[in-house]
Amino acid sequence: MPDRSIAPVIVDAVDFNPKLQPCEKWTLKNGVEVYSVNAGAEELMSLELVFYAGNWFEQKNLVAATTNFLLKNGTRQRNAFQINEHFEYYGAHLSRACYNETSTLSLHTLTKHVRELLPVVRELVTDAQMPEEELSIYQQNMKQRLKVNLRKADFVAGRLIDVYLFGEEHPYGRYTKDEDFDTLNREELLQFYRQYYQQGRFIIFVAGKLPSDLEALLNEYFGDLPTQPVTLPTHALQPATEKKYRISNDPDGVQGSIRIAREFPNRHHPDFIRVQTLNSLFGGFFGSRLMSNIREDKGYTYGIHSYLLNHIHDSAWMISTEAGKEVCEATIAEVYKEMKELREVAVDDEELSLVKNFMIGSILGDLDGPFQIIGRWKNLILNGLDDQYFYKSIETIKSITPQELQELANRYLVEKDFYELVVV
Repeated sequence: MPDRSIAPVIVDAVDFNPKLQPCEKWTLKNGVEVYSVNAGAEELMSLELVFYAGNWFEQKNLVAATTNFLLKNGTRQRNAFQINEHFEYYGAHLSRACYNETSTLSLHTLTKHVRELLPVVRELVTDAQMPEEELSIYQQNMKQRLKVNLRKADFVAGRLIDVYLFGEEHPYGRYTKDEDFDTLNREELLQFYRQYYQQGRFIIFVAGKLPSDLEALLNEYFGDLPTQPVTLPTHALQPATEKKYRISNDPDGVQGSIRIAREFPNRHHPDFIRVQTLNSLFGGFFGSRLMSNIREDKGYTYGIHSYLLNHIHDSAWMISTEAGKEVCEATIAEVYKEMKELREVAVDDEELSLVKNFMIGSILGDLDGPFQIIGRWKNLILNGLDDQYFYKSIETIKSITPQELQELANRYLVEKDFYELVVV
């Protein structure tokens, strides 16, 4: 029996050595890759089809997102209500999402029901009809949502900073206008659907308590689908030449949305992993420099964060917050003050230890369960990385020095390199 009058020994997160559970890979009859993590105590599983069908591939704004949305809204056998009713009957959840390079169709279900659900998932991939009435409802709803969102300073700021960083014609910077919804037509959606869903490239990720015959099931429902290699179009960056912007969006607004950002390379750059540690120190968690100064000390905001964008081709380093409009300029000045401090003064060992423990602790938390594990594998695979990147990240966090962080700050945290936007 343990002596409960004695407190257990506290072990720092950095003293752990996180392990990424291996995922199994196999290939269906048609060459589609499947990555799986068979783990978990509950009879639950997830299945995600990732298509190379994001807005990177569209010739006209909103075609990719609208096509993805309408996947669930009617086939020749079922209308939208019947599709949703089928998944609800089995207590399952089917969602879809569209990103820059990829789009997804994701199923979460009790393992015992997967055989009843896979035929309908296949139906959505092979026989979605994009009904005119469903498209009309979508256009009406999205135009109303856009109208509401355009009154919000944070929404406008999020759109505009991407334009300044990447250019309005780049997939990362392109944003939606009201008239874009009006020009959508069903035939364009069906053409995109045929090319990138019915005959495009996709990858399958599965996790949880998996059935013993899963490989046979996936081959039965997806192994005969036609697939073709997808060539990524090239999109040139067109960043703005001006770096500072002040936008009045609501004359009666009392709060301003602040975005400060610079371009940054993707995960394949040798500095990316090291900069993640610098970012955590700077503004990546509740105990960061930005939070301690601007929230805790100055009281200018409820929260301020910095992060590297999760893009595949090009990334960016972003600082984001909302503050009272009378203190927006003071908030920006404090952000640059913290950059200057990191350039000029090396972080002490105690603060760096706190940051390292936070980062390793976050990784440990992200590995708690099969869905989290497959999510990390998915991120690696879609970015063209392997498990060695994961272990290199752990080693870098543990070994990085104050001098390295100061050197990185002098290279990347330089005021003149950042775009600056305030929307009130």
